[in-house]
Amino acid sequence: MNLTEKTLSQDYRFRGRIINLRVDEAKLPDGTTAAREVVEHPGGVCVAALTEDDCLLMVRQFRYPYGEILTEIPAGKRDPGEEPLTTGKRELKEETGYSAENYTFLGKLYPSPGYVDEIIFMYLATGLTAGEVCPDEDEFVEVIRLPLQEAVEQVLSGELTDAKTQAAVLKVWVLKQQGRL
Repeated sequence: MNLTEKTLSQDYRFRGRIINLRVDEAKLPDGTTAAREVVEHPGGVCVAALTEDDCLLMVRQFRYPYGEILTEIPAGKRDPGEEPLTTGKRELKEETGYSAENYTFLGKLYPSPGYVDEIIFMYLATGLTAGEVCPDEDEFVEVIRLPLQEAVEQVLSGELTDAKTQAAVLKVWVLKQQGRL
């Protein structure tokens, strides 16, 4: 069965600093058409930075759309044409002050494929070295260390609500349990 939809037209309704919004007309597999609202995003990278004593470096920050302070792993938006690992290294350094000797690719995440084209690349960072935090001028974060097992419990209890953090924490936990880290 063919499930592919074909874009017939695109109408940009908003172009912003971080996102663009367009409404497409798409031809469906049965030949009919439908409107598809799409948020274009340059993509991002997140880093599960694991210390030698099995703690994750996390950042607490206010997330305006939710009106809440969330606890997340370090992450950020990719610059145009930037390699995901370069973004990950930069964001880890900016948000936590740490750099890492080793980076392991954990896969990519589509946060909400029904309407946004964002792809988040996930990495594990080990062999950490502390340095100076240097966040973006409009970024205010508090760095905390959270034991990996406690992070897993917080994912399961719903206390850690950020999708990229949940996915990366659980991937790291499984790799540790399988003896692959």
